[in-house]
Order: sequence, then structure tokens, then C-alpha cells
Amino acid sequence: MHPVSFEPVDGWKSAKILPDRQGRGQVGLGGNGPGEPANLSQRQPSRAPASFASRCHDRFGTVIATPGLDIGRRHDDMWVDAEIPGNRVTDRPMQPRPEDRERTVFDALHRAALFCDKKIGWNRLGVVLSAAIIAIAAMVLYRILRTINASEVMEAVVTTDWHDIALAALFVAGGYFTLTFYDLFALSTIGRTDVPYWGAALAGFTSYSVGHNVGASVLTGGAVRYRVYSAWGLSAIEVAKICFVAGLTFWLGNATVLGLGIAYAPLAASAIDQLPAWLNRVGALLILLVLALYVSWVWRRPRIVGREGWSVALPDGPLTLLQIGIGIVDLGFCALAMYMLVPEEPNIGFVTLAVIFVSATLLGFASHAPGGIGVFDAAMLVALWQFDKEDVLAGLLLFRLLYYIVPFALSLLILGGRELVLALRGARPPPIQPLPSLAPTDVATGPREEKGEPR
Repeated sequence: MHPVSFEPVDGWKSAKILPDRQGRGQVGLGGNGPGEPANLSQRQPSRAPASFASRCHDRFGTVIATPGLDIGRRHDDMWVDAEIPGNRVTDRPMQPRPEDRERTVFDALHRAALFCDKKIGWNRLGVVLSAAIIAIAAMVLYRILRTINASEVMEAVVTTDWHDIALAALFVAGGYFTLTFYDLFALSTIGRTDVPYWGAALAGFTSYSVGHNVGASVLTGGAVRYRVYSAWGLSAIEVAKICFVAGLTFWLGNATVLGLGIAYAPLAASAIDQLPAWLNRVGALLILLVLALYVSWVWRRPRIVGREGWSVALPDGPLTLLQIGIGIVDLGFCALAMYMLVPEEPNIGFVTLAVIFVSATLLGFASHAPGGIGVFDAAMLVALWQFDKEDVLAGLLLFRLLYYIVPFALSLLILGGRELVLALRGARPPPIQPLPSLAPTDVATGPREEKGEPR
């Protein structure tokens, strides 16, 4: 790189090419004339702050970037006048590298999260949001159910075709079978492949059955998982990682189904959010864009998220696609079960019902009500306005029986029997350990080490 000499003067600065020992040019800033180095010792240096970030070009056209170097104005009325043959020096700062841009984005998100955490509080936001959703759902249910004839609802339940009920039960079983792969995938992600499939199936089925019915699935499901996985020596930190990866699978699947479904049938979402179809389609395309950006982000290099002593490597690109596929299959089975329980007339497409079902499920999840009770039902009754309310309510009652009550009863029997066997064997319960926060605040591009141990 050529040596650069400069000299502030009372007027315009100029850049000159000065010969060096190899016969090449060097840039000289000053008023001593071409080919003469500036005599810096005879001038008073400027007290004005210097802003340095420019690009110099050698005579072969190769860009020589000098990070942090920008030969700009000494005052507001002074600019750089560079006279480099065939090239031009501008006062435009260097563009940051992609890695710097990613870090800037994450730092901004981190600052926003800290602001909400310290100034407002995530718990307060969650409580307000849940209370608002439950209040709106209660008002909607009151307006709908006050005109419902209970005897007609029971008649609709009894007259439902047993063939449809059997198919719905089969699809519910397929959905819970898919849920077991949430835990199996999470165990593989955190490197605990020593846990057999039946252990992952036991923890997955019981934790989701209990979490769906009791509410606060992160806490209740995490407690059930910890009790099951402690038999294989998993710590509370590892159980927290499993909950995080399983939750990520759930949200990726929901985002994909909603994005594709609303983009194909935007009017289905309009039945719930009351927004125009074009706006719902734009929102769906934005969801798919964010999803594609996430997949490309994890595809490029290993990504690690962590907070306060725990970290987990996110699944890479191909595994993320598998993760999305698991979530899609799970939601597909659940939507098929609901599809078998709605009336046949008037006929609506499966994609339309799937969008309505997933949207109502997410509203129930956001309310933190046990099983989304009231919220899920109100959203379904509002969205399926073209059906008789008694028939829709009968289908919702049957779905709750098959998807919530029956699995919950089976889970209690399985967990109770397991505890009885462990007590007869004299096994001690695992020590209670505090679960860390599952909200990641640090993102890295690869494994980081501290004092010789990976974080």
C-alpha cells in the first residue's frame, strides 16, 4: 500500500501522487506542488476532528481500503479534492460487511428487548394481551351462545356419523404421534441421542397432553419432561433446550402453514381478522419471506443462541426444512380431524378450514387459557359463519373430547402408573433445579469457548 502524507492548509486540500522507491506513486496531500512531500513540521496541525474513511486506488485499479480513514473537511466549508489519475476519492463512508450488518440488526433487537424487559416488562405485556383476548372471546361467546338451543346441540352430537368420528380420532392419534418427533428432533439437536425413541415418545405425548389442558404449557410441559428425562440423566438446562427447540418447531410449522394457506386462500383469514383479502395476502407473503430469510440464515453457517450459561446450536438449513416438515404434518393431522367433524354442507375447502383452524389455535395459545377454551371456540364459531351454530358447536365439543380430554386422561394414567412403578422400585425423585429463561439474547455464528469449555 502506498504511504500517504497530508497537510491541512487554509483553503482546499489536494491529493497528489508522489513517487516512491519502486517508481510507483504515493498520495501527497498539501500545497508543496506535485512530486514533493508535504512538510508537516512547518505547519500548525488542525484542531478540527478528522473523519477518516476513504478508498484509494492504485494505478492497476485494485481497491485499497483504509478502514477508519476518511479525508474529509477540516471545517464545514472544506472538502477533499483528490487528483488521482483515472480514479476518484469520495467522502462516502465504507459500507459495512454483511457480518457487521447482521450484528447491527441483532444488537438493535437486543436493545429493543431489553427496553421492553426493563421499562415495560414482558410479563405485564403477556398478562395484558391474554386478558384482552379472553375478554373479547367471552363477549363473542356470550353473544353467540345466548341464542343456542342446547337440545339441538346434543342432537347434533348424537347424530354425527360414527365413521367421521373414527376418522377424526385416527387423525388425532396421527397428530400426537407426530408430536413425539418434536422431542426426538430436539434430543438429536442438543446431542442426546442416547435417549431411545420410546423415552422421547413418552415425554412428548405426556407433556403436550398435560400442557394443552392445564395451560402455561412451557412450565407444565417442561416439568413433565424433566420428570421423564431425569431417568436418563438430563439436567434442567438440557430440558430447557428441548423445550426451546420443540417450540421452535411448532412456530416454524405454524408460520409455514399460515403463510402458504393465507397466500392461497386469503378470505379464510379475513373471516377471523376482518381485514381485506389483499392485506392478508401481503401479510402471508411477508411471513414466507421472513421464513425464507431464516432458512438461508441458518444454512450459511452454524448459528448458536444462548443466554446466562446455556446455549444451543440451531438446526442447519436441511434440518430446519425437516423441522418445518414435522410441524406441517402435525398441523395437517389436527386440521383433518377438525375437518371430519364440521358439517358436510355447505362444503368448504380443506385449505380454508386449515387456515381458520391454525389461526384459532394460535389465538387460544396466546390467551394462555387451558386448552384455549373459549378463545379457540369463539374464533371457530365466528369464522365458520356459514354453518348452523349448533352443528359447529357439536363438532367443537367432539374435537375437544378427542384431542384434549382423552389424551389428558391417558397421560394421567401413564404418569401415575410410572410413578407407582418407580416408588415400588425405591427410585428417588430427581432434585428440583431452576429452569433458565428460554428467551435467547445472544447469537453467535459458531461455537464459542470460555476458559477451554464450550458455552
